[in-house]
Amino acid sequence: MPATDRLPRGVRIGYGSGSVATGAFATVPGLMLLPYLTDSLGIAALAAGVIVFAPKAWDVILNPIAGRISDRTVDPRGPRRPWLLRAGIALAIGFALLFAAPDMSTLAEAAWVLVLFLACATAYAFFQVPYVSMPAEITDSYDERTRLMTWRVAILAFTIMLAGASAPAIRNAVGGRDGYRVMGVVMAVIIVVGVVSAYVGTRRAPVAAPQPGAGSLRDQLRIVATADDFRHLLTTFVVQALATGCMLAGVDYLATDVLGRKGAATVLFLCFVGPALLLTPVWTAIGTRVGKKRGYVAASLVLAAGALLVATARSAPLWVVFAATVLVGIGYAGCQVFPMAMLPDAAAVDARRTGSNRAGVYTGVWTAGETLGLALGPGVFAMVLAIGGYRSSTDGDVVQPDSALTAITLGFSVLPALLIILSLLWLRRYSLDAAHVDVPTPTEEIP
Repeated sequence: MPATDRLPRGVRIGYGSGSVATGAFATVPGLMLLPYLTDSLGIAALAAGVIVFAPKAWDVILNPIAGRISDRTVDPRGPRRPWLLRAGIALAIGFALLFAAPDMSTLAEAAWVLVLFLACATAYAFFQVPYVSMPAEITDSYDERTRLMTWRVAILAFTIMLAGASAPAIRNAVGGRDGYRVMGVVMAVIIVVGVVSAYVGTRRAPVAAPQPGAGSLRDQLRIVATADDFRHLLTTFVVQALATGCMLAGVDYLATDVLGRKGAATVLFLCFVGPALLLTPVWTAIGTRVGKKRGYVAASLVLAAGALLVATARSAPLWVVFAATVLVGIGYAGCQVFPMAMLPDAAAVDARRTGSNRAGVYTGVWTAGETLGLALGPGVFAMVLAIGGYRSSTDGDVVQPDSALTAITLGFSVLPALLIILSLLWLRRYSLDAAHVDVPTPTEEIP
């Protein structure tokens, strides 16, 4: 079925629903896994940081391979959709087990988390890479990809709000390690909903016949590495993913230790995602008016300004911290819409130039970079905790030194803000716009 300029609304919503799975998995481990290790299993901050990072580092290697495999998959349902179902179900099962470690020695419990998180990361690679590859193949339109990402980011924002707010609430309501176990099962169910919805919802998506490039994976990666615009965009996104990973890892610590209110983690997520959910269409309109690159720069500056304002958390009234989080959420919405709409542009330009479809390889490299950034975020935050003298425990009931509180605050605010600003150095070099991407195609519009 040929790619078209305009997609049916059902396909947009169906595709966007896959963000229920990606959003839940990207959010909850980033938010809950480090506190689970340090404050429930009693694992030292540095060791916990290694456990969180190692499986994600594996994904950096695996994602381009998953992209190459999906590029070469031959199936009546298309090259991408079968992987959504296979890997998505495996991801949900692994996630349910991740927080369900039985009572064992600390070393055995650490090994349990490491192995299960590695399994989850592997399944996630084979879901996420085919999923993110699809927009480059189901529409040729520069603006339609932005509209497609609007649905995806809106659903992603809703999922972050649902998962990010409910996960700590479930843990606190049940209490103790059982709270983590129940939370893991609930999040696994949410992942299944997203997986099945994406698989069913994209059954009518027009997909161009794959024409994988010749040569080995190494040859394909070498070609992708020569795409300057893609490389600059990827670097920007990876540095920003690192900043996001730091903030996600710090939410629970900021709420509990700095603000002194465990329930504040849920409020922070509502403040963060509520505006993002409402204003995603606004960022889309801005991008249509001024271009994706300028819109991306504006969103990044808004996010950085909000993060800097959180630096006052130890002395400012609570409402200031929440208002700053709202500002972060407004910027974050744009920082998801624009790069996700720019990625398929880069892949499509390459396909038109070479006649070979490398969308899976492009996406594999992209998601590997995103995974690396999101994985390094908690690891870097764990290092900041260790430098600040953070005290681990098995019940979370420990008075932290003043240096640890300062480390939590700076790791959540100033460090991410500086990373966001730094990322713009690479974004300045990105040059693709509608004139480079859109080409006349003799296709019919789908009502």
